[in-house]
Amino acid sequence: MFQSNCPVGPVVLRKNYGFARRDIAEIRRTLDDNVPALCSEWRGFMVPDDEFEPAVARAAQRRQLGSRAVAARYDRRIGRVVIRLSSGLEVAFAPHDAQGLENAKPAQLDEIEISPSGCGIHFPKVDADIYLPSLLEGFRGSRQWMAAHPPAAGTQSTSGEKVGDTCGRSKRAENRRKTAAR
Repeated sequence: MFQSNCPVGPVVLRKNYGFARRDIAEIRRTLDDNVPALCSEWRGFMVPDDEFEPAVARAAQRRQLGSRAVAARYDRRIGRVVIRLSSGLEVAFAPHDAQGLENAKPAQLDEIEISPSGCGIHFPKVDADIYLPSLLEGFRGSRQWMAAHPPAAGTQSTSGEKVGDTCGRSKRAENRRKTAAR
């Protein structure tokens, strides 16, 4: 993964996903030679510069408001993906209960990446993503997938308020507290 440093570069390597050094050097040279054109194209589908900083500020505020993933691992002993939230709570689920992981072998689950926002986890060996707020509200995949793959008895949460505010998205518990305070 490279940072382009628009509009004039230089391109900087942020993360290497297993490429050989010579391949990285060749990619960097190609990107450096094309930075102005790439940055011009990038502006066509990214937010304008004047909207970027406010968006970053909103994201920071959301991170402060709710729980987010701070660690994730696959526990072979219990056969569950375990996600530690910023609140200290740990949440675990069976991989076969989540879309994209249903056929994954344990060796394919040992590498888990957390999105910068902490609202998503990615399994690179199977190229699957889980959106944490949806998972905590009981959504394990698309509606069509969930209809075809019902959870085992007693494993599905039906309410996001059981785990509280997550990534600044759920407002049920907050609204209930406000109503009770009146």
